[in-house]
Amino acid sequence: MLTPEDRNILIKLRWTAFIVVGLAYILSFFHRFAPAAISPDLQAAFSTSATALGSLAATYFYVYTLMQLPTGVLVDTLGPRRIVAVGGIIAGIGSLLFGLAPDFTLAAAGRLLIGLGVSVTFIAMLKLNAAWFPERLFGTLAGATILMGNMGALLAATPLAWALGITDWRTIFVGIGIGSLILAVMAWLMVRDNPPAAGLPSMRQLEGREDHLPHGGHWLEGVRLVVTNRLVWPGFFVNIGAAGAFFAFGGLWAIPLLTQGYGLERTEATYYTSLLLIGFALGAFFIGGISDRIGLRKPVLIAACLLHLACWLPLALGVDISGIFGYLLFLTMGVGASGFTLTWACAKEVNRHALSGTATSLVNTGAFLGAAILQPLVGWTMDRAGDDPTTNGVEAFQSGMILLTGFVLVALIAALFVRETRCRHIEQ
Repeated sequence: MLTPEDRNILIKLRWTAFIVVGLAYILSFFHRFAPAAISPDLQAAFSTSATALGSLAATYFYVYTLMQLPTGVLVDTLGPRRIVAVGGIIAGIGSLLFGLAPDFTLAAAGRLLIGLGVSVTFIAMLKLNAAWFPERLFGTLAGATILMGNMGALLAATPLAWALGITDWRTIFVGIGIGSLILAVMAWLMVRDNPPAAGLPSMRQLEGREDHLPHGGHWLEGVRLVVTNRLVWPGFFVNIGAAGAFFAFGGLWAIPLLTQGYGLERTEATYYTSLLLIGFALGAFFIGGISDRIGLRKPVLIAACLLHLACWLPLALGVDISGIFGYLLFLTMGVGASGFTLTWACAKEVNRHALSGTATSLVNTGAFLGAAILQPLVGWTMDRAGDDPTTNGVEAFQSGMILLTGFVLVALIAALFVRETRCRHIEQ
């Protein structure tokens, strides 16, 4: 049992870790979406083409995807505190370089460092949640983490546009860089990897259970154990399908579909995408909580995938989505898409606790891999079909929407093969 003093220390350190690393995660979302708001400024500053500008923005996603599995290994072996601190320093330097860059090459280098630095934050956050909170709350906390991260996405929209009316984009990114460095120092000084690192009993000990066994082997052996665990892979394919389609659509193709396909004004189109994002953020929080409360993962995941798939059908069929129906459709689509966040809990619970970082990073890689595949593939599909939005309207996008719908169907099929864990670690 804990003394009152130790209990206060536990609560303080628990929420310190959640808030400090959560703030760093908010910055990672901000960097993910900020280029859209400052794209005219970047083109003017570097006299670059739209293609080059797109490559500059995409640098973040490429390095983010490549870093997911290495991040899981680093978090499992070195601990989340060190990784978050180092990542914050790298992201801070990258943001400073980006804001001060005199030419395109240095700006691209800064963007790469930003992606490298922030790529570690989410997996480290999940590792800390698993260490500092009871296992039965992992789904709820994963949802709360996503909710926090989406605050960064919202800051990169209207608030960033407002800030650009007061100062320039360079000053903003220099300020963000300084903020990243401050958070890195706070993580190093204030965050602890787990309760035993602070001289406290582990959460399992406090619940009257034995601690999970540590992984005593080489990190490569840990990767092999995770990769060869067939129970992990259904979650990976859920992410490729559901998360990949959601990110590809919301991050690139939604606005063209709404403006060129359905003839909406750009401002009105952003209302739809804002509802998509809000639905995703709220859905992630409540879906995790529902799963934890009923003690089941698989039925909730399948229901969410079914809902997500149903929302794609009107887009694949070219149905008129103007007005209140469209708003509800996009809000519901976001809610359905959020179901893939349960795959992190599923992956953690079918692997050794000591390898939870590696496991969650593997399934998380599927989300960014899916988006990286689908963003250009949708355009290629439309080009192959000879679809021209200027003459065919919404019909020009149907081949791409059918492709995205097909990927969501793959996610639903993969969800059927997810092992039910009843919100606890299970023996393999």
